Amino acid sequence: MLNAHDRHPVRELSAAVIVCTSSRDREPLLHACIDSVFDGSRRPDELFVVVDGDRSLEEELARSLEPAARVLPSVGHGLSAARNTGLAAAASDLVAFVDDDAEVDRGWLESLVWAFALDGDLVGSGGPVLPRWGAERRWMPDELLWVVGCTYQGHRKDAGPIRNPIGCNMAFRRRSLVSAGGFCTTFGKDGRSLQTCDETELGLRLERVHGPGRIVYAPNASVHHFVPSARISWRLLVRRSISEGIAKGRLRRLYRNDALGPERDYVRLLAFDSVPRLIRESVQVRDPQRAIGAMAIATSLLIAGAAFVAGLAREGWLGSGADRSIKLPTRTGDGFH
Repeated sequence: MLNAHDRHPVRELSAAVIVCTSSRDREPLLHACIDSVFDGSRRPDELFVVVDGDRSLEEELARSLEPAARVLPSVGHGLSAARNTGLAAAASDLVAFVDDDAEVDRGWLESLVWAFALDGDLVGSGGPVLPRWGAERRWMPDELLWVVGCTYQGHRKDAGPIRNPIGCNMAFRRRSLVSAGGFCTTFGKDGRSLQTCDETELGLRLERVHGPGRIVYAPNASVHHFVPSARISWRLLVRRSISEGIAKGRLRRLYRNDALGPERDYVRLLAFDSVPRLIRESVQVRDPQRAIGAMAIATSLLIAGAAFVAGLAREGWLGSGADRSIKLPTRTGDGFH
């Protein structure tokens, strides 16, 4: 299979990178993220840092980042609104998104651009999100790495179609994303709310318009996501399982049977392979952490399942598949709302 280093005479696509931030505590990580993007083998044509709700941080970043990085205040609140702010400002063919606490591989943007250059019908792509542990991972098994925003065991590993990329590492054709209305703010993270899965909802919406197979996994486009010790906790596991279950219930109601094929495969993997294997290995090698990992998976499944039912029941079961609680974004002259 061709990669970014197998050159063809194709039209060079322009690319914007959008990084959203909201916390001064993550400013050092943000600077490392921006440095890694600019140090890449393919520099972005545009780079936007969108600041959500912190005017002093916005002013500080405008002074400290290199001039090629344009700092913007978010129009609205929450991650989806910040992403839409960057999207509305971009003029490039492609828009790529990376989290403020992640660093990209040197060939990250080049690999993403090349995927679109090879396939003119492609509307989205994303690559691996690898954990960069800030503390011992202890009981956290690979199957639960989605809890800390990373690529998990059970996710596709080779190049090919995916329903949606992981939000920390994704790219889209700008015109397709604009035509679709951008990210839906009633799914995006917003403070400590339980909203999540805006990239999943977007992937399903794009599939409705463009058909299946138009978003692909790019295994060479890796980013390294910082995982602090505070994220390796049962409290976060419970919270993320609740938010994930509620969001997937809402998506099931909105998109009917098309929404959750990857989740069904993942649940089967956990129930019939991962949990029994971890229990067996914990006995064979006398490793209690693997037994705890099996218990964590079972706990997450039970909580997410209950939350999924709650997500289905929210606003009542609407047989038509509509969801009166969901408002998709619309484009105005100066952005998305």
